[in-house]
Amino acid sequence: MEKSTKSAALLIGTFYIFKHRTFPAVFPLPHKRNGLAQQGEAESECGDRQRQTVQKCTTMTSEVIVDVQQKDISIALLEDKRLVEFQQEGRAEHFSVGNIYFAKVRKLMPGLNACFVNVGYERDAFLHYLDLGVNFNAMAKFLDLNADGKRNAPIHKALGQPILEKEGSIQNTLKVGQEILVQIVKEPISTKGPRLTCELSFAGRFLVLVPFGDKVSVSSKIKSGAERARLKQLIQSIKPKGFGVIIRTVAEGKRVAELDMELKILLGRWDAAIKKIQKAKQSQQKLPFLCYEETSRAVALLRDLFNPSYENIYVNDKNVFNEINDYVGLIAPDRKHIVKLYNGNVPIFDNFSVTKQIKSSFGRTVTYKHGAYMIIEHTEALHVVDINSGNRSKSTDGQEANALDVNLGAADELARQLRLRDMGGIIVVDFIDMALAESRQKLYERMVENMRNDRARHNILPLSKFGLMQITRQRVRPAMDVTVEETCPTCGGSGKIKSSLLFTDTLESKISFLVNNLNIKKFRLHVHPFVAAYINQGIVSLKRKWQIKYGLGIKVIPNQKLSYLQYIFYDQHGEEIDMKENNEMK
Repeated sequence: MEKSTKSAALLIGTFYIFKHRTFPAVFPLPHKRNGLAQQGEAESECGDRQRQTVQKCTTMTSEVIVDVQQKDISIALLEDKRLVEFQQEGRAEHFSVGNIYFAKVRKLMPGLNACFVNVGYERDAFLHYLDLGVNFNAMAKFLDLNADGKRNAPIHKALGQPILEKEGSIQNTLKVGQEILVQIVKEPISTKGPRLTCELSFAGRFLVLVPFGDKVSVSSKIKSGAERARLKQLIQSIKPKGFGVIIRTVAEGKRVAELDMELKILLGRWDAAIKKIQKAKQSQQKLPFLCYEETSRAVALLRDLFNPSYENIYVNDKNVFNEINDYVGLIAPDRKHIVKLYNGNVPIFDNFSVTKQIKSSFGRTVTYKHGAYMIIEHTEALHVVDINSGNRSKSTDGQEANALDVNLGAADELARQLRLRDMGGIIVVDFIDMALAESRQKLYERMVENMRNDRARHNILPLSKFGLMQITRQRVRPAMDVTVEETCPTCGGSGKIKSSLLFTDTLESKISFLVNNLNIKKFRLHVHPFVAAYINQGIVSLKRKWQIKYGLGIKVIPNQKLSYLQYIFYDQHGEEIDMKENNEMK
């Protein structure tokens, strides 16, 4: 009995010590603040220091998955296996940011102090007077010197022209039909055409080449004064006259040989663009025409994002693989081995669990932490986000602590959603109301911290008196919108389909037609994973019966992109075989 009493006293004493923290904390413990528990966020100073140390020592791993299809190319960036960026673009798309066109002024708009330029798009592109650039007169002089297409006047002969005044007008600078060089800075969005600039630039990994300038600028993110002076002096000594250079952040610590090699590559791109203009002049080619095309989406993404933390870059197309492999070998020869060609039968996005993340991350409603969810609405003027706690409740912690926990989780997911959807312009977020100024400040700081890794320029304002947070984010292209709701492929939305029991009979008839009529012996049939499981079930499965009857070249592949009763045939080269009939969609 005495022994039990001592044990009980020891347990009570231990509980008292933990409660009052009479020893240095090893683990972060929740504590009371203003009578409300800030669970998950209220950590001891020692715990904060430990967490920061771990963050510094732990490097986030990244993988790039490139899915190349006949009509489009999709690129997914995974950080610690979690999807954070997704880009999808049609392979026939020619209006991408960075493209340079030789075009004519179609219409002047004195009221807007701007003009419209025809670059081959259905809506004319917009060019404001201030986007002409201070060196526009030098560009105009250069084009005049090479007007006949036969002369090859160097760029430095066009220098010395007066700079363009900021208070000038478009009608005194340009005229209808004038030939100019323009570069796309913003893709067509909604009913608006592309946005243009005459301040041309050729972006590389370390440098940005600016024709008709002479200034050398260094990224403000390079803080060392000695390093800034070294880079500036180095570039001044190797750059030709008539070109300005912007030194990017990743150039910090790089040797002169690396910078000189990239400078020569960028100069080569400028020379190639001018040669295209000269040929067009000689052949009297109709304007507008593309004289410089930005690198492919895959290479452009790598150019801006590539860092040593990349573990793998997987590509499912041989040509794109070679393109990316050459680029990585150029900028980082020691990391060339990370580029890998994917040859698996399962779709590349399914193999790396990208498809499932896309389905769960896009759409109007996004669920995150413990049943809480956010609703994202896209309008013409702005994006609106509403935060809801859903069925999540923590009655023991109080309303304030519960609201703070939900809002902090929303801040984490929202920062990811902004990158994932590439949402730009004005974003208004309606968080759950919080009474304490301390809680609102903590939410603001969390949002700022989460947006630190976002490449796009952004600005975040603290919560207003109505509990709204306003965010502006650089808008370059339309927001990524992936439709996660599936339309029935067999009825087309009519609500009536053929009997599902006959679906496998339909598939067999298609297989018979391929083998016997088209003489295609080897092909892959992509179906929904549930349908694939049915076809493959059993020792003598339906797939085995087909292989015995029609040949061993039949492969059944589960594809998460497909809906129920949807199917796609591919030949042995990966080309889609169109086996759809119009009456099947009715």
